[in-house]
Amino acid sequence: MEMDERYMRMALGLARKGEGLTNPNPMVGALVVRNGKIVGEGFHKRCGEPHAEANAIKDAGSMASGSTLYVTLEPCDHYGRTPPCTDAVINSGIKRVVIGMTDPNPVNNGKGLSRLKAHGIKTRLGILEAEARLLNKAYIKFITRKEPYVTLKLAQSLDGKIATRTGDSRWISCGASRDLVRSFRGKVDAVMIGANTAIKDDPSLMAKDGAKQPCRIVVDGELKLPPGAKLFSNLKLSPVILAASRAAAKKKGHIYESMHVKVLPVSSKGGRLDLKEMLKSLGRMNMMHVLVEGGGVLAAGLIEKRLADEIIFLIAPKIIGGRDAVTSVEGKGPARISGAIPVKRMTVRRSGDDIIVTGELN
Repeated sequence: MEMDERYMRMALGLARKGEGLTNPNPMVGALVVRNGKIVGEGFHKRCGEPHAEANAIKDAGSMASGSTLYVTLEPCDHYGRTPPCTDAVINSGIKRVVIGMTDPNPVNNGKGLSRLKAHGIKTRLGILEAEARLLNKAYIKFITRKEPYVTLKLAQSLDGKIATRTGDSRWISCGASRDLVRSFRGKVDAVMIGANTAIKDDPSLMAKDGAKQPCRIVVDGELKLPPGAKLFSNLKLSPVILAASRAAAKKKGHIYESMHVKVLPVSSKGGRLDLKEMLKSLGRMNMMHVLVEGGGVLAAGLIEKRLADEIIFLIAPKIIGGRDAVTSVEGKGPARISGAIPVKRMTVRRSGDDIIVTGELN
């Protein structure tokens, strides 16, 4: 492996330390290398705090002069919550910058690279670009389309059931998988479920203790979630949003709003909410990554409308059976196999007794 790739891989590892904490900003890692030795390192720790480049340059101090900066994303060249990173790079005396990928943010997108070149700094772009893009897949979609990246997580049996014919669903997945899901919740902006799942399972949807707690969203077209639901017991730790039809929001929204629960009015047709409109609204709230945990009707709606970007299926070594048992993806489904939706870049691994299948849909 060439040296530029080696250092970029290390910078990508640093960037991952900010997972779930930088939203709606990207995860970024940076290294300052002088004469083959790492003299500074940094990553973007939290939205509103200094960026990775500034942290790495500060860590390097006077050793930054004449060095090479490795950064996973193009340095910004605009004022936001922090000054332009290009200023820090130029003022530090760094002579060469190696970049994983350009910043897809229209405000920057190539401007940072151009400014560095204009000041005589040598640049190299596209080192481990595929890995850099994968790292910030949610940011890329959010900043270019103003919509959250949607990860659909479903826990199911080997035969694709998420509950028995009586609606019993605890617990299909093993303890290790449930712990994994709680960890993942701390890395997203919001966790979403359908109203039926919220009523039957009465979950709290909280992340692990000590982690950043996500917003909880229930797609509840008719606002039928009871005010005594467990979701409402810890609003000080994490807010709850109920996405409802405009008619239901107008008729019953005040009941929940008096409890300090936000009701999000969404257009509806045939008793189904416009999920695309709902996601657009969440994007305007700066929600960059949403984890959807079911149930089957909501999963089908997102998949059929091509609104889910990624799937995580937790498959337990159990067979539930039964024509009337709830399947993980309901809806009408295609008439022919040729209409099935392909899963791309699929990976398979173990979690305790379960199998975890992940893949991309878009």
